[in-house]
Amino acid sequence: MATDIKDNARTVDAAALMELLPARPRLLALGEPTHGEDALLDLRNELFRQLVEEEGYRTIALETDCLNGLAVDDHVTSGTGTLDEVMENGFSHDWGASAANRELVRWMRAHNEGRPASEQVRFAGFDGPLEIAAAASPRRALTALHGYLAARVEADLLPCGADLLDELTGSDDRWTEPAAMREPARSVGRSAEAGRLRLLADELVELLDEQRPHLIAASSADEWERACLYGRTALGLLSYHHWMADTSPARLARLAGVRDRMMSLNLLALADRGPVFVYTHNAHLQREKSSMRMGGRRLEWWSAGALVDAELGEEYAFVATALGTIRHRGVDVPPADTVEGLLYALPEERCVLDARRLDAALGDGRPAPRVSPWFGYAPLDPAHLATCDGLVFVRDVPQR
Repeated sequence: MATDIKDNARTVDAAALMELLPARPRLLALGEPTHGEDALLDLRNELFRQLVEEEGYRTIALETDCLNGLAVDDHVTSGTGTLDEVMENGFSHDWGASAANRELVRWMRAHNEGRPASEQVRFAGFDGPLEIAAAASPRRALTALHGYLAARVEADLLPCGADLLDELTGSDDRWTEPAAMREPARSVGRSAEAGRLRLLADELVELLDEQRPHLIAASSADEWERACLYGRTALGLLSYHHWMADTSPARLARLAGVRDRMMSLNLLALADRGPVFVYTHNAHLQREKSSMRMGGRRLEWWSAGALVDAELGEEYAFVATALGTIRHRGVDVPPADTVEGLLYALPEERCVLDARRLDAALGDGRPAPRVSPWFGYAPLDPAHLATCDGLVFVRDVPQR
């Protein structure tokens, strides 16, 4: 078995990833088993540069606020704002502080300097405007969608004026109340105002679809794409807030499911641009159901990757990342009888493997999953190897 695994391992680069696939996918997704480690993000940056220069990829999509990410895209394509400004305001989850994310944005802006739009690289966030403890007010998405339509269609076609949206939304603090994550009664998601907003958002998105021929002709490609993004985000946020106010046992699983559905719809829209490199946690990109324990319950929901795969089939590719140690997090050398332990015995610091070939080599003696001593790291589930297109292994993740 050791020989089979060693023969399977190759140097990690874009060419090695592409050789694992039958054709260039519209969405090439690389997962990570933990967030916030710049060593993994440095590898992501390196692979994206290679995919741009060698394989014709033009967009990178990250798990960050899809609306805030528009500021990053404006910066890398046209120089709008300073690097400091977009790192502070263009990322959610505090990921603007990452040195690797900063270097990614800096490189993208430098790459695009002087290039025509057709040759520029683009940035996209594909997560909703959501944080662990709260979700954003729908005001921004609803106002932007209404403004786009009001400028391009007859006024009597609009279901309401901007002032009514503003009145129904009320104070943004009502929507972002942190206590609502654990106390459904603190959420406004099932208030009368929220119910009316959901109906109006539906009508605005219906109007966007009904007027598609006219609107596409009257808009730039970016204007149309962003209007659709505003519509998806408004509907997704209002649905998320609706489930924030739920008191049934399904509440947390539905919240997780709504979030990944929002991610999947954003990824499917991005796929229309051409080949896109996607990067986030393995759990959001895998083809299987995702699961976690929260509030004393085991939650299960279909991941964004599973939803995208159901739509795109072979045009979606998923490469998982596994790792050996994160010693500064208490994750030491993996047990030898785990997949990570078998890979840790290889001499390479980083390698990429054909996941299905590795699964076949393991056979019926597939190891049990590694147990993580740290909540922020999710070991590879060996049962998932057969549904991965590839596996990147990083031996040691140093502290940065």
